[in-house]
Amino acid sequence: MKPAINIYAKFLVLIFLIFSCSSDLDFDQVNDLKLEPVVVANLTYFDIAAHAFVDDGNEHSIAFDSQDFNPFRNSLMREDLIKTEFNFEITNTIKRAYKIDLLLIDGQNNTIETLNFDIPAYSGGNSVFNFTEVFENQRLANLKRLQKIGFVVTMEAGPPLTENSPGNLKLRSAATLNFDIEIEE
Repeated sequence: MKPAINIYAKFLVLIFLIFSCSSDLDFDQVNDLKLEPVVVANLTYFDIAAHAFVDDGNEHSIAFDSQDFNPFRNSLMREDLIKTEFNFEITNTIKRAYKIDLLLIDGQNNTIETLNFDIPAYSGGNSVFNFTEVFENQRLANLKRLQKIGFVVTMEAGPPLTENSPGNLKLRSAATLNFDIEIEE
């Protein structure tokens, strides 16, 4: 009798498998894929000591630096980027105020846009300042011509600096990139 139960059990399992719920899979859904990733990346950084503004005992109030920066050379960045947000954290522990101009420069060395940051002198209190710049629509279209970033750091009037003056001027920044990637067939 035991073999008969075993045969019936196998038969019932087979019946359930044949009539179980199933649906057709639609592999064409892959053709209409839409992704909206957000990526955060480091943008640029500098750390200038107070004594770097003094050369042979003389203050120089302007520093300039530029660096090649072309994130838009690949098609993903040119075609699928819909919004960019630059976040800046500037720390000043020097007893002088500064103006920082961030120059966004195209391939012909023309300035696309200048971002200005006025940083007060360090007075023992809060020395960290945060700024955000959002690029969308036409402003983003202009940004996509970017090939260099330049900095002009101008020291404002204040107590004289020497080779032994303490403090630093630091800039850290990050970019938040929002994409809209659609794959349609």
